[in-house]
Amino acid sequence: MLSAEKIRIHPLGTQNSELRTCAMPRSLSYLPKDALQLDALALNALPEDTHISLETSRQYCRHLATSHYENFTVASWFLPKHLQPHFYNVYAYCRWSDDLADEIDDPAISVRLLDWWAGELQDCYEGHPQHPVFVALEETIHHFDIPITPFQDLLTAFRQDQIVSRYETYEALVDYCRYSANPVGHLVLYLCGYRDEERQQLSDATCTGLQLANFWQDISVDLDKGRIYLPQEDLDRFNYQESDLHARVVNDRFTDLMQFEVGRARALFGTGLQLCKMLDKRVRGDIELFNRGGMAILDQIEDQGYDVLSQRPSLSTGKKVALMLRYLLKRIF
Repeated sequence: MLSAEKIRIHPLGTQNSELRTCAMPRSLSYLPKDALQLDALALNALPEDTHISLETSRQYCRHLATSHYENFTVASWFLPKHLQPHFYNVYAYCRWSDDLADEIDDPAISVRLLDWWAGELQDCYEGHPQHPVFVALEETIHHFDIPITPFQDLLTAFRQDQIVSRYETYEALVDYCRYSANPVGHLVLYLCGYRDEERQQLSDATCTGLQLANFWQDISVDLDKGRIYLPQEDLDRFNYQESDLHARVVNDRFTDLMQFEVGRARALFGTGLQLCKMLDKRVRGDIELFNRGGMAILDQIEDQGYDVLSQRPSLSTGKKVALMLRYLLKRIF
């Protein structure tokens, strides 16, 4: 058995004692005994009878969605109130999946944990969820009749991250995004009441753009994890070597390379924005904010002269608020 000192997963992102009723107890027998260890907040949270109520699970997911840093708000002020809990539940699933893949140093253990998580997902669809995320998510799945495929596709991408650390072509990277990012957009559309292929394709453009923007934002972070998402064919095109990347060399070749990649992502956002006019005005703003938030990251990369190796681009709280205010003014006028 691995000790808590060796594996640290931080799905809550805080040590707020007021939320001790919103996490998992040490005694839950279904946890993978050979690997999963959580912080004290998650280990000692619920009564010994291990009963996890729907309300407790909803609170757990809400906290997860509102306390973790993201480039853009998971559910903005403008999203209809009745949809917010469901957005939180879907986010909590995605957050846990991502943490199981990225917050552990051993890929073999990550794969084992992702397989466990896939089993929890299957249990949820079979009507007996156990983990608080799935207790809450079951309600969302039933209410919106969401198929299991987008949830499974995300796990496919996270497993791929454990064995694939380089991409030869842009097409291969886009294919990865089909599993890592596009399912999130499909889930959002289900929550908003849309199931048609046309809207899903436009959503795919936005989600792939967001994934690429995140890749270009996190090049240094991913390097530290042994991953490079810049396609090898693009490195070759601009005569920029992987060794230069590891040495954090920022020169004209790197700047040209990043300008090219940012342009690709920006074009995807331009396509994705067409989706907004095809949505109910009550949810249109949040979808537009996803696009605008991604483009703001690209703007930040440009403002840094495409140097993402010495400083990670990020959106300040002020910029996030500015994006929301811009949308608010559009609604008013």
